[in-house]
Amino acid sequence: MTSVIATSTLVKTFGQTRALDGLDLSVVAGEVHGFLGPNGAGKTTTIRVLLGLLRADSGAASLLGGDPWHDAVELHRQLAYVPGDVTLWPNLTGGEVIDLLGRLRGGLDQSKKEKLLERFDLDPTKRCRTYSKGNRQKVAVVAAFASDVELYLLDEPTSGLDPLMDAVFRDVVWREKEAGKTILLSSHILSEVEALADRITIIRRGRAVESGTLAELRHLTRTSISVETGRPVTGLSEFPGVHDLTADSDQARFDVDTVQVGDVLKHLTQFDI
Repeated sequence: MTSVIATSTLVKTFGQTRALDGLDLSVVAGEVHGFLGPNGAGKTTTIRVLLGLLRADSGAASLLGGDPWHDAVELHRQLAYVPGDVTLWPNLTGGEVIDLLGRLRGGLDQSKKEKLLERFDLDPTKRCRTYSKGNRQKVAVVAAFASDVELYLLDEPTSGLDPLMDAVFRDVVWREKEAGKTILLSSHILSEVEALADRITIIRRGRAVESGTLAELRHLTRTSISVETGRPVTGLSEFPGVHDLTADSDQARFDVDTVQVGDVLKHLTQFDI
C-alpha cells in the first residue's frame, strides 16, 4: 500500500518542552487514520510539521511523496486542513472565505459546496465576525470537503459542532473515504475515532505508543463491572485480565480487559447475580 504520510523518529522541542519525542507515524492511501491522544500529547505539533508550519528538529517526514518543509506550496494544493480552533477574516462573508480557501487549493466543486452548505445549515452570506464558534468550524469543514484534494488533515475538526452536525460530519468523512481519499483524523474523543477510523495511532508525550486496527487494539480497553450476588464470588482473581478487584460477602467490583468480559460473566452466573 502507498504511504501518504510517513514520519520517522520525529523530534520537535520548544525550549525545555519536548513536544515530539521520536514520533513514528504511517498513513496509507485511502484510509481514515485516527490520531488519538490526550490534550498536549503532540497531535497538533505533528500536524503543523506535516503542513510545513513548523520545522522538525530531527527525524524525517514525508507527505504525498514530498518534503513538508521544502515543498509546502506544492503540497498545499493537494491537501485540505481543518484546525480545531478556526479564525476567519472578520469582514469577509463565510462564502467568500470558502471560495478563497478553495482557490488556494486549485478550485472548488461548486455543486458539492452548495450541498455541504445545505447539509451543515450554514448561511454563507453572513460576515464571519457574526459567526459562533460552531459556524466558524463549519466554514473550515465546508471549504475542506468542497475542495478536490487527495489528503485531509483534520485536527479536532468537530470542536464546537453540535451532535446533529457531528453526525453530518461523520457521513461526509465516510463519503470521502469511499471516493478513495486519505484522511488523518486527530482527536482526543475515542468514540469519534472509533466510528470513523480504519487504523489508529495512539500518541502520548510525543511518542506513538500503539498503532493498529481497532480489532488489534481491543486489548487496550477495559470494562468496569459492579455485581451483587446471592453468595460470595470466588475465583475472579485467577482470571487473566481482571484488575483492581475488591469483594466482600455479596458484592464485587473490578475492571476486566474487554476481550475477557464474556468468560468473566459466565463465571459470575454461578453465584446467583
